[in-house]
Amino acid sequence: DYYNPWSTRGPMSGTGSGAVIEGRKILSNAHVVGYQTYVQVRKYGDPRRYQARVLNVSHEADLAILTVDEPGFFDGIEPLELGTLPESQDEVLVYGFPMGGDTLSITKGVISRVEHQTYTHSSISFLAGQIDAAINPGNSGGPVIKDGAIAGVVMQGIPQADNIGYMVPVNIIRHFFDDIADGVYDGFPSMGVLLQNMENPDMKRKYGMTDEQSGMLISRILPGSPADGVLEEGDILMRIAGQPIADDGTVEFRPRQRTSVSYYVQKRQVGEPVDLEILRAGEGMSVSLTLDRPLWEDWLVPYDQYDVDPSYYIYGGVVFMPLTRNLLKAWGNNWVRSAPLELVAIAASNLPEKENQEVVLILKVLPDEVNEGYHDINYWVVEKVNDTDIDNMRDLIDAIESDESGPFVTIESPQGMKLVLDRDKAVAAGPGILATYRIPEDRSRDLVFSRAEEE
Repeated sequence: DYYNPWSTRGPMSGTGSGAVIEGRKILSNAHVVGYQTYVQVRKYGDPRRYQARVLNVSHEADLAILTVDEPGFFDGIEPLELGTLPESQDEVLVYGFPMGGDTLSITKGVISRVEHQTYTHSSISFLAGQIDAAINPGNSGGPVIKDGAIAGVVMQGIPQADNIGYMVPVNIIRHFFDDIADGVYDGFPSMGVLLQNMENPDMKRKYGMTDEQSGMLISRILPGSPADGVLEEGDILMRIAGQPIADDGTVEFRPRQRTSVSYYVQKRQVGEPVDLEILRAGEGMSVSLTLDRPLWEDWLVPYDQYDVDPSYYIYGGVVFMPLTRNLLKAWGNNWVRSAPLELVAIAASNLPEKENQEVVLILKVLPDEVNEGYHDINYWVVEKVNDTDIDNMRDLIDAIESDESGPFVTIESPQGMKLVLDRDKAVAAGPGILATYRIPEDRSRDLVFSRAEEE
């Protein structure tokens, strides 16, 4: 519950599908097991439910691996193997347990297209396969089969369209498997640049490109990213991994089929290199980047987070937390219209200016005598504490709990608005405020480091 981050909402249940694969494992979607506390699985033709464990999850690619420890569950089941990425118009079968019945459903369709699409679960764009086979709630996680092997995993549909569904293609699945082979999930890498199309001829002339040349303008380099210190703003990215980049930002990933330039970054594992050819001030040059940063570190406001507790800190009844997409969704699925406009604007730009930067908010104030006059304050962005710039939650806690800042704690917003607390009164009132509002701790577990370091 992101408005009361020390508590959880009531339990809910849901169902999805999966496929047994080699190694006594079950392949499914991450969104089928997201926030899971108790998972059961049932084999086709077997009425019994077995308790399952989640082994690995990629919330970015909406994939999960489960297992069942009870002996005998996998007996008599021939695991499915991974196949190859199908071509457009290839016929496939979709297996699963959608709404409308209790037995296995099999629908037939064709691959309509293969290109980058936004994965609803993570809001990140990856290669996806569009299929016209019927997909309904409950199909999620079910295998898409071609020639007896897994070509993809069903992940989402478009409710307002007729028979448009999407699968996580097999090459994304293989990337996930290769990633977790060492027992650690690293995710997908990022170059850490913002790219702009170069379809305007005058724009190409300004940056020294000929009519025959094509590429994308590097308009922004994110601090601390693999590109930081190697590429420059104003460079033209012309080739990636030897593949020419079109002015519209697409690359050919197989004959006569194009998709986003990020395809050749997302093919690689975190820590692997990628070779680039750029145009800088009219001169061509080759560079190599080590993709040592995962994609999720690119954003100022993190995209949807799962299976983690919210971060929060309470001081004198003032509740602080970082701005995340999860918090914005507390205003509902239409949060773009219903959430505070200032927060929506920050999430829309979503570009950090420094490494490890967060947007720290005063979420709300828990009324108490010590914070009299501030009870209506909420959703303040915190810019400074006692004239110290605040870039993340750790900065906030260090600034508030520092003994060198005098008798008052002054919290300032970007507009210059100030909230002043008496340090001794706030510390003394803390336990009583937590007891009154039945809050177990003054901070989330990920922020306990500050107290431990002081000790």
